[in-house]
Amino acid sequence: MTSATLRRPHGVTTRGTTGINRLRRSDRWLVHDPLVRRALNDSADPVVVDLGYGARPHTTFELADRLTAVRRDRRVVGLEIDPERVVESRLGVSFARGGFELSGLRPVLVRAFNVLRQYPEEAVGPAWARMQAGLAPGGLIVDGTCDELGRRCAWVLLDTQGPLSLTLAWDPFDVERPSDIAARLPKALIHRNVPGEPVHALLATADLAWATAAPHGSFGPRVRWRTALELLRAQGIPVQHQRHRRRDNILTVPWSLVAPRATN
Repeated sequence: MTSATLRRPHGVTTRGTTGINRLRRSDRWLVHDPLVRRALNDSADPVVVDLGYGARPHTTFELADRLTAVRRDRRVVGLEIDPERVVESRLGVSFARGGFELSGLRPVLVRAFNVLRQYPEEAVGPAWARMQAGLAPGGLIVDGTCDELGRRCAWVLLDTQGPLSLTLAWDPFDVERPSDIAARLPKALIHRNVPGEPVHALLATADLAWATAAPHGSFGPRVRWRTALELLRAQGIPVQHQRHRRRDNILTVPWSLVAPRATN
């Protein structure tokens, strides 16, 4: 990559809204996900990029702090396409100007939250490809969206070959049914939540399992959701098992289950 290329970050300036602890649910998932842990632990140089951190770098510092549970020697770099948002390095975190080209870095993990949501749907594939091209061997990307308070989140996990999984995560006490997360689906799926599309079918099936598990609601929404997950598995839906109890309600499925249907 030439120096001229590095001077022209790939992408456009987004709104930059952010908030303290807004990405806590995805951070908690990253720390415990086996693929993410393996990628970080197998890397000789665990560089992590927080792409498009917004007007304030709160969530970049939070990501760096939480990832110390996996690799204490991780190197976190926050990238922003708007040069006025680039702040001085501090607390062991670096900042630079950059976009989907990742500023020439070779990270093992890229987190791009609430970035592509502000782009047209047709921009997703090229943006993914640009980031994938910049990954270190074995690297991963998290492309996600959440609400302003971080209570409702959804993200796609990708490697260099393509999307691997979709995860929905939400505050158990803030959501009436799983399909309430539909408004926070990543850009690759948000326009596909219509009858006939796989993601619409998944949300409808999750809602039905949630309703069926209603008798367990007296034990709290977390217990009710764990029961709903077992019902989904009993129907043959390949829901990812959680190795420990989570404070969030989470649904992770293979990308193949929700991939958009081809259009003519």
